[in-house]
Amino acid sequence: MEDFHFVDKEMFCEGVSVPRIAAEAGTPFYLYSYAALERQFKAFDSAFRDVPHLICYAAKANSNLSILKIFSRLGGGADIVSGGELFRSLRAGVPAEKIVFAGVGKVRGEIASALRSNILMFNVESLQELRLINEVAKSEGKIARVALRVNPNIDPLTHPYVSTGMKQSKFGIDIDEAMKDYLEAQSLPHLKVIGIHQHIGSQLIDLKPFIEALSKIVEFIGKLKASGIEISYLDIGGGLGITYQDETPPLPCEMAEALVPLLKQAGCIVILEPGRSLAGNAGILVSRVLFTKSTSGKNFLIVDAGMSDLIRPALYQAYHEIKPVVRTGRPPVKADIVGPVCESGDFFAKAREIAQLEPGELLAVMGAGAYGFSMASHYNSRPNIPEVLVKGDKFFMIREREEYEDLIRHEKIPSFLA
Repeated sequence: MEDFHFVDKEMFCEGVSVPRIAAEAGTPFYLYSYAALERQFKAFDSAFRDVPHLICYAAKANSNLSILKIFSRLGGGADIVSGGELFRSLRAGVPAEKIVFAGVGKVRGEIASALRSNILMFNVESLQELRLINEVAKSEGKIARVALRVNPNIDPLTHPYVSTGMKQSKFGIDIDEAMKDYLEAQSLPHLKVIGIHQHIGSQLIDLKPFIEALSKIVEFIGKLKASGIEISYLDIGGGLGITYQDETPPLPCEMAEALVPLLKQAGCIVILEPGRSLAGNAGILVSRVLFTKSTSGKNFLIVDAGMSDLIRPALYQAYHEIKPVVRTGRPPVKADIVGPVCESGDFFAKAREIAQLEPGELLAVMGAGAYGFSMASHYNSRPNIPEVLVKGDKFFMIREREEYEDLIRHEKIPSFLA
């Protein structure tokens, strides 16, 4: 993470001291590097230059308006999975014609809003959804452009919680059932079939599943064309992993080198949906040590961020590197790094070796730019924390810290309790 580096003993994000930001923003907070976001987007864009393509950033990874706008200004679109993400994407200036809408549980109102906005296409996940989109399109006087999400039944070799392309997955349509669903889609008067979609999982660090899945999809496209169904867009999803600990995921250029021959064979406009691989290592979570504690030979660092701010360690047992923001030169200690939330699962690391820190000192949870803030909650009635963006030698508050009043803004007490 070259954009988070040390100058003497102090961590900097690009050209700005992290302790300086902490002094102004308070802790905890999320911190993002513009240079890292831009560089990674351009790496994908350049890698796939030999095929016509569109990069639709997976908004679920981090849907802050500024993040969405950065990628939009670089020429990107958005992969969305809810009406809220549609609203955010449009508000951030993402062109509707560069938005694709996936997700297994689209509701009528979301579909109608997407149709009125004239998005590029719906990635359809079931036959019933297909029929609902046709029905809503009819009521709106529209023709809905659709692709079917086809599961190639390939093991993505990742955590089972983020595996999405196998027979047992709730996502998509089994490849063995997809032809009949495509034929029905072709027959529905308010649908226009324009594409095919696949997404086999997240945090993939091996190209083999990508190649195997895409090979099956390209073969299936040939069968669709033979049946008179023209496919203009091939959405290959996202899922490319990042380094959290000792993973060595392929670079975008290595991914392209493996996939472009197959993509050229398909003869379609390619849609890519990177999320984590764009934002993950462009962000950190900065937290302050509240207390140190030792019990029966076990050491704890109790910090002011918690699972309500970053749930990945509790949810996935995910590893995040954790660094002191100011190097102290003190010897390391093995400790559990835990938050203030009233759950035993509220931890960022267990038995982690880290330099001894004292109350008031800062630490950084690395690789937190994706699935960090976007999965935050108000558990224990904890207000959401700020997000800060650095560009060069300046930093910008791109989300303010919530106040307690924000927690109850939409609650109402009925009259009989007044």
